[in-house]
Amino acid sequence: MRERQASHSARRAREFEAFVAGAAGRLLHAATLLTAEPPDDNPRARRLLTMALAHTYASWDRLRGEDPYDRTRQHLAVRFARGAWHQYGGLGWAHPRGRPKSGGVLDRLTPQERLILVLRMYEGVAEEQAAALLGLPAERVRAICARATATLLHPPREPAPAIVKVAPS
Repeated sequence: MRERQASHSARRAREFEAFVAGAAGRLLHAATLLTAEPPDDNPRARRLLTMALAHTYASWDRLRGEDPYDRTRQHLAVRFARGAWHQYGGLGWAHPRGRPKSGGVLDRLTPQERLILVLRMYEGVAEEQAAALLGLPAERVRAICARATATLLHPPREPAPAIVKVAPS
């Protein structure tokens, strides 16, 4: 009995390690985009990914044909959404647009815009699936994605430099 359990545990660990070896890089990149951290300094993204992978490992035996990448991505998105909810308060997940830049590619977007953009554009999740995952109507997901894309493609202009008058000498 113990040998069979040990064998099962070893097989489970090998399967999970193979999954992580193949998927962790892409999932870490997605988490880094979500957190808007620079790729070389992303502790929040790493913590987010670690928690999502831990949850996937805990339910590994219950996947039964379900895609572990999809499951982990869902946990990643839900954990990010919960964290943003608590950090920024509310479904709008608004943050002041004028906050200091963190160096991440998507740092001009609100957390909700980042989440939807990453799911739709980077991960290729269908609009209806993203809407169901986030509990939003598909039309709202479409509108948020369009607004986020427009924000990235057409960033706001920087204020014009102040003109300094020089006194004649």
